[in-house]
Amino acid sequence: MIDRLALIGTGLIGGSLALGLREQDAVGEVVGYSRRLDTRLSAQRLGLIDRPADSIAEAVAGADMVFLATPVAAMDAVLAELADCLPEGALITDGGSVKGAVVERARAHLSSAQLARFVPGHPIAGREHSGPSAATADLYRGHRVILTPLPENTDADVARVESMWRAVGARVERLDVAHHDHVLAATSHLPHVAAFAMVSALARLAERYEVFRYAAGGFRDFTRIASSDPVMWRDICLDNRDEILGMLDHYRAELDQLRGLMADRDGEALESYLADAKAVRDALYPVADSNGECDGDTSRPAGD
Repeated sequence: MIDRLALIGTGLIGGSLALGLREQDAVGEVVGYSRRLDTRLSAQRLGLIDRPADSIAEAVAGADMVFLATPVAAMDAVLAELADCLPEGALITDGGSVKGAVVERARAHLSSAQLARFVPGHPIAGREHSGPSAATADLYRGHRVILTPLPENTDADVARVESMWRAVGARVERLDVAHHDHVLAATSHLPHVAAFAMVSALARLAERYEVFRYAAGGFRDFTRIASSDPVMWRDICLDNRDEILGMLDHYRAELDQLRGLMADRDGEALESYLADAKAVRDALYPVADSNGECDGDTSRPAGD
């Protein structure tokens, strides 16, 4: 049971956590702060929070759990302010999609005692819509949440954050910080970058209007995540730059190989290449995706 949850960011990610905890009677009071007043008031009107706060200090006063649901780029300012007002004993966790950058900023601003109570995390769930109105109590149900505990964390504190996520139906796993950023560069960041590049490439064609007019379902499905927020993805690309660049190089080598098979008219090798890829995909997802939700990174900023 969380007595008082402080949300720093009251949009999709923070609001959905609050709704999920409310549904399970796992939280007492929820206090929320977002940079924009209209976002805070909307979150209160929709029942995501009990009361809005006008500052981070007001939001975290008396809280025993603090959830940072802001874009990674905002974490520097948030953590700097939080260091001056965090209640003694309060746990902190976050929903940032790049852990190395978040941890670096936490180490720069938090005291050693505060850092010991910061358990970094990343819920692998999201939707294409953002803001308080997009929040839903079942957003995390059946989805993974990755925790990247720090050496300073106690087992009891990590277990408490795990319990919070399990209460909303999430499957909790642990990775170290660097490995998280490597894996997510492959499974989330590369697909988003590829989708942006695909749309951009076709938009530069002279016949782009005709191309988009006759675009089939495959194009829509592949490029859906290119509707994601460009500011957030600019920050992700910069914060996890080295890992994403490595994955782009790896992907480009695969495209070069595929192009070579087509250029050589090597039908047998081309079929084998495609069949191998199909077998891997079918093994990963034996049931066709049908819920229309993003089972990867959040496609919109976590909070305003």
